[in-house]
Amino acid sequence: MRSPSLRSRAVRGPWPQTGSVSAFVVLLMVGLFALLGLVVDGGSALTAQQAAASEAEQAARAGAGAVSVDALRSGVLQLDPQAAVTAAEQFMTAAGHPGTASVSGGYVTVSLHYRIATSVLGMIGIHSLPVSASATAFDLQGVTEGTP
Repeated sequence: MRSPSLRSRAVRGPWPQTGSVSAFVVLLMVGLFALLGLVVDGGSALTAQQAAASEAEQAARAGAGAVSVDALRSGVLQLDPQAAVTAAEQFMTAAGHPGTASVSGGYVTVSLHYRIATSVLGMIGIHSLPVSASATAFDLQGVTEGTP
């Protein structure tokens, strides 16, 4: 039997390392996909959060504009609670994200809760992200002055 040459031992080394680079590349790719998912889907979630906050504010303003006609005719600015809730909920439904509205002490409070689909994070099992917002509005009579 012939012993392996000195050259073949030097090329192979004393320990076999077949597949060690493949494992590193796989782990690196998983990390890169997770980072890509956070950037892409995280950006989508932030955009959706801002849109939900804007939608909640507009719905609350729509509800706060529902004043009682009878009270207005008598010279008093008073919110019609049932009309305010209806106006706010109709606004949210028309915007595509039904939510809840309530009236307390002349203030209209609106809450939205929904989920958005993910595009990259779905590969690792996260198929949607939650979005929620709430806003409160009230109707003012006349012109008010604020600090500039």
